[in-house]
Amino acid sequence: MRRTRLLRVAVAALVLLGGWAAAGTLPATAATSATAPSASPGLLRAMQRDLGLSAPRAQARLAAERTATTVEPKARKAAGSAWGGSWFDAGTGRLTVAVTSDAPASTLRAVRSTGAAVRTVEHSARQLDAAKARLDRSPAPGGVSAWRVDPAANTVVVDVVRAERSDNDVQRFLARARETGPVTVRTVSSAPRTFAAGTVGGDPYYTGNARCSIGFSVYGGFVTAGHCGRPGAGVSGWDGSYIGTFQGSSFPGDDYAWVGVGSGWWTVPVVLGWGAVPDQLVRGSAEAPVGASVCRSGSTTHWHCGTVLAKNETVNYSQGAVHQLTKTSVCAEPGDSGGSFISGDQAQGVTSGGWGNCSGGGETWFQPVNEILNRYGLTLHTA
Repeated sequence: MRRTRLLRVAVAALVLLGGWAAAGTLPATAATSATAPSASPGLLRAMQRDLGLSAPRAQARLAAERTATTVEPKARKAAGSAWGGSWFDAGTGRLTVAVTSDAPASTLRAVRSTGAAVRTVEHSARQLDAAKARLDRSPAPGGVSAWRVDPAANTVVVDVVRAERSDNDVQRFLARARETGPVTVRTVSSAPRTFAAGTVGGDPYYTGNARCSIGFSVYGGFVTAGHCGRPGAGVSGWDGSYIGTFQGSSFPGDDYAWVGVGSGWWTVPVVLGWGAVPDQLVRGSAEAPVGASVCRSGSTTHWHCGTVLAKNETVNYSQGAVHQLTKTSVCAEPGDSGGSFISGDQAQGVTSGGWGNCSGGGETWFQPVNEILNRYGLTLHTA
């Protein structure tokens, strides 16, 4: 049944190829933000299950998030040097923009004119990013799990494993952190780990005895997590046949890679729904704001949804720190590494790691897909 279903997806994609050829394809750096079609019943059911929303509220939220995604770059431009970051407020259904308290009234009016709500803050995003960058240059002990800029709290948040809070190395790191700028310490129950286990988004692939998941199809291959394989490593597919090799990979520091495909394999702009939702077409890579809903497809736990919690977070895995990750409330488990994060029909990133599981809950980070595309000069395969 597996092969039949995949062939059905492939045939459907090939039928559409004529339309793509006529219309042309957009490079990944020019992510589309056109109005998306109504969400499928399966996607709405997944959001009901994981976010506790009714179907009408899930549909309304997706529409509000699409609006927030288009408002954000306009609001950032209007705020200028007073920009303090932004996030989607699920309660109001609007994008909230932080603006420094010294901004003139004309700037506040300009930001509000974009449709965003405004909150005044003490520190600009540039100041907070600079504080985090200084922290990125400081080696972290294992008891420090992650750090990031939180625009809503207007501070740099450092996560510390509860059992390691009193460790001397952790305390020294926190002392250095507080010297970089405004810092808040948060206690977490456990440290994150990567989700490798021993080209359609979410589908499994194998390197040796390890299993990971495909992220997104690009022309010539697919993108995935860097910890899943090194350049030159061979890759086999779900059916055991040879797919291709890792063409580029980075981990730690980053957690991204791309695999070139051949041997009869082809790429399609699809993320697997695993029967929970219909397979999802990928139409672009417009970046969803903090607070927006996001769903993940992976070869172990299949389809799960949650929200974007933070961006540009540094995660301190046992193998080393990884920078510029996006944090989510979506669960994941070993084997989901490299799999697809998607918001509506817009590609967001590939699964890096996290803590917890899909029985008891947890948090998961992804490497933003646009960074991977830009790093390797790849073009996202879109519908």
